[in-house]
Amino acid sequence: MTFDWTQLLTWRTLINIIDILIVAFFIQQLVKIVKGTRAVQLLKGIGIILLIKVISFFFKLQTTEYVVDFVINWSALALIIIFQPELRRGLEHLGRGSLFNRKKKNPSVDLIQALSKATQYMSKRRIGALISIEMETGLEEFVDTGIRLDALVTSELLINIFIPNTPLHDGAVIIQNYEVSSASSYLPLSESPAIPKKLGTRHRAAIGLSEVTDAITVVVSEETGDISIARSGNLITEMTKEEFEQYLTRELVPEEEAKEGPLQTFIENIRKGVSGE
Repeated sequence: MTFDWTQLLTWRTLINIIDILIVAFFIQQLVKIVKGTRAVQLLKGIGIILLIKVISFFFKLQTTEYVVDFVINWSALALIIIFQPELRRGLEHLGRGSLFNRKKKNPSVDLIQALSKATQYMSKRRIGALISIEMETGLEEFVDTGIRLDALVTSELLINIFIPNTPLHDGAVIIQNYEVSSASSYLPLSESPAIPKKLGTRHRAAIGLSEVTDAITVVVSEETGDISIARSGNLITEMTKEEFEQYLTRELVPEEEAKEGPLQTFIENIRKGVSGE
């Protein structure tokens, strides 16, 4: 008995294939929107709940299954509330027509040079500054608290933003996709008792953001001119220009990209302690 392949090549089959492709496409776009935000951790939590549901079903854990079912029954409403920032951002991308053309992070020597030049200038003149660089965890909710700029990162722009008594100097600059997304943004203050009393609000805000995201936050002290970097709840203080550039190069530049062209020369200059300007 031979199988008749023509039975599969029907109009209904074609419709089902198109249906599956459309759903797969939207799932892919949803993953792109959620990727790089704190929603990823929430999705992992949902996955764990579903896993517990399966285990409780097979092993007849009635009390556990009852609790999990109760959580799942209310999850639809909870997800709308929890994922409200991501849903709003997705709709904004769709409205701007940028859902299908999201920018990819492309670490470059220009960003490191701009940050180094700006921080050195502000450090010498004791101009306070707070600059956060988005990594894997999205900072969109903090961008929304400030003034949207979406401008190219340059040392001149960063310096002008933090000049005292200007409209944008109070708050943080947030860099996403290696552009200045916003200025005057508010960051969460750390409540850690281990932070020295001599450190001010900028340092507490930098540490606070590093406790809830993986962002790299640069601080220039208004009192001392010291340059610091906060990440993962830790604060590296009193950084020299070479240490600052080395740290950013190590964290922002992939190894394969560091071996190419002018970036390699810049990195070699950093290692030798020579200015890359």
